[in-house]
Amino acid sequence: MRSSLLAWIILGLFVATPSAAQAQIITQWNFNSGAPNATSPAPSIGSGKASLAGGTVAVFASGSGSSDPAPVSNLAWNTSNYPAQGTKSGQAGVRFDVSTVGFFGPLFVSFDQFNSNTASRFSKLEYTTDGTTFIEHTSPIVTSVANTWFNKRTFDFSGISAAFDNPNFGFRIVTIFEPTTSSYAATNATSTYSTAGQIRFDMVTVAVPEPGTLALVGMVALGAAAGAGGKAWRRRLRTQPA
Repeated sequence: MRSSLLAWIILGLFVATPSAAQAQIITQWNFNSGAPNATSPAPSIGSGKASLAGGTVAVFASGSGSSDPAPVSNLAWNTSNYPAQGTKSGQAGVRFDVSTVGFFGPLFVSFDQFNSNTASRFSKLEYTTDGTTFIEHTSPIVTSVANTWFNKRTFDFSGISAAFDNPNFGFRIVTIFEPTTSSYAATNATSTYSTAGQIRFDMVTVAVPEPGTLALVGMVALGAAAGAGGKAWRRRLRTQPA
């Protein structure tokens, strides 16, 4: 239970204050360099490879509304040409390969996402530790409001030791059928799914907390443990016979 508490404290601090002062970025894509390479855009920080999966195509489009702080030239990676209705669930989307050599966790992946009306409402994040086999990280990602940025979607890899210090770490975000069905659902409930539906990504980031943040985590965790111990001690004291 104590390790679970620590993981939640780390994640809470990272999500609440993911600035450079709290997070050491391993690799990040802000896509602001734009053309000419929309097929495999280079990272803006660090090294890694971005690629398209399952037949999708991409262009650069406005990233206005994402978490990118750039005052001008804020671009995002706009993908389309997703599979035909009822086909290739879990195969089409975007992929990012990032070496984590020298980093031993906690490790986090985050990104901003924007769906058009007819894009798939459901997607999922999968990761690989060997560069080939992908494993689902969490339950489906649901985007039920179209034409709106959902910023800093954050996924915790702290409990996945195989992701640490690994030259073959990578992850992908792919569209999937609506759960318990064999068809895609459109983001907008009144729209019909289309292969032309667009999904934009921005500020794709792989990061670890800065040492100062980890020290703060340790202090908070120690305080929480001490507080819990104090409460237990007071409970025992109250239950002693007079």
